[in-house]
Amino acid sequence: MEYPAERMKLYSISSKSLDGYIGLNLHPSKEFQENVCDAVNRICSFLKENCKLDKDTRVIKAIKAGSTGKGTTLDMSSDVDLVIFFSCFSSFQDQVEKREHVIKEIEKNLNRCIQTIAFKVDISPPRKKGTRSLQLHIQAKKKKELVEVDLLPAYDALGEESGQITFSYVPPTKIYTELIEANGQPGEFNTSFTELQRNFVKRCPAKLKDLLRLVKHWYKEIKQSSKSFKLPPKFALELLTIYAWEEGTGKEQFNTAEGFCTVMKLITQYQHLCLYWTKYYNLDNSQVGLHVKGKLKESRPVIIDPADPTANVAKANMGAWDLLAQKASDCLTQPCCMKDEQPIEPWNVQPTRGIKVTVKQPTGATEDISCNPFDPIRQIKERFEKDGGICELYWEETLQEKTALQNDKRLADYGIFFDTTFLLYITSQTLNIFVKDLKSRSTNYTVSSSETVLGLKKMIEARTGVVVNQQRLTYQDKELEDGKTLAYYKIRSNDTILALYP
Repeated sequence: MEYPAERMKLYSISSKSLDGYIGLNLHPSKEFQENVCDAVNRICSFLKENCKLDKDTRVIKAIKAGSTGKGTTLDMSSDVDLVIFFSCFSSFQDQVEKREHVIKEIEKNLNRCIQTIAFKVDISPPRKKGTRSLQLHIQAKKKKELVEVDLLPAYDALGEESGQITFSYVPPTKIYTELIEANGQPGEFNTSFTELQRNFVKRCPAKLKDLLRLVKHWYKEIKQSSKSFKLPPKFALELLTIYAWEEGTGKEQFNTAEGFCTVMKLITQYQHLCLYWTKYYNLDNSQVGLHVKGKLKESRPVIIDPADPTANVAKANMGAWDLLAQKASDCLTQPCCMKDEQPIEPWNVQPTRGIKVTVKQPTGATEDISCNPFDPIRQIKERFEKDGGICELYWEETLQEKTALQNDKRLADYGIFFDTTFLLYITSQTLNIFVKDLKSRSTNYTVSSSETVLGLKKMIEARTGVVVNQQRLTYQDKELEDGKTLAYYKIRSNDTILALYP
């Protein structure tokens, strides 16, 4: 059952009151934070001190993930993911082969000690065979609230002490080539990069974290009112919010309503979303670059995990995104997105970043052009056709196919969402054109596209006897200048030029 939009309290809040609404309703209370922290500390202590595992299995480190680790917790609502790095995993493949056994061992230890440990633990049965986590509900003996914790065993791919993985840390490229070579399911090993995922969000300024809380709160409300539908992953909306801020302002202080409206608008444009970041990996390495470029060609929306290039976190069926887009469109008409009864103007943020295209000519000359991936190929070519000649563009990465890029296609149609290089060839083309006089008599001429208007006039003089200085030629209501080429005016085969002469 779906509830009408007015049932959501957020929709009764004015846009100027959003900051106050976040502060009063969404920030976690001190007591709730302490309860979550207590639950996490208790389970960590148990795993390190009382959990008897195989002799070659010990806890290397435990990392808080989810909203708790990122610093975007909502009051009374916290997804606590506790990623446990074990010494028995020496590779990604090890994690696949041994993870289920480790989960069963932890569960066995908890059941063995459940009466003696200083807190209550309820263990949820695995949802399916091959599950990647163990879900616990933890309650301190003197507290009423239950805290839901997901334990996720992981391979320590980064191999660094927790304190060394700072906001500026960048992993060696080798880690990502090994990840790609492991050939797991998309995002299967993202727990190995938990610290990077956490830092990517945790580094955000305080007000951006509040915007993240607001978007997550909206998402939670939509999810509760649409229980019969499966929505796209919440992490996709978190990354979309960060992208909107990066492209829209990038400042620590901003208008919350404008930011919120920008995210809602981007959700309605989900079919064009194609986002990735190069904070932890880039496209310079051939193996990583090839993999990421392949992901960018997948059906949109595409939002690639900044820490794990194998994961498109926006992956969901179109019905899920359709529903979310409808809800976002509805949200944009609510008081929280209006000012003086007019829609708030969102930031000027496109569904994908602009890119730099380097156009290289056979002479060696190059020119850099800023493009939007949804620009048509024709638009790039027109920059070079003004001096005459017919332009053909070839994508350097697929030059071996020897297929020119088509005029009516867009960069996005070729999966080009990144800086790249095109090779430009300018050639003359033989045109078959018609010259029509005032008596509607048409004469056929075969000319080169690089022929000047003056050259055409001389051909007309040779055939009709009308001297050059008595001729006026027009095309599409524009008089043609003697020094310009036919290509300059974009005259094509079978086009008709009007001739005005005695």
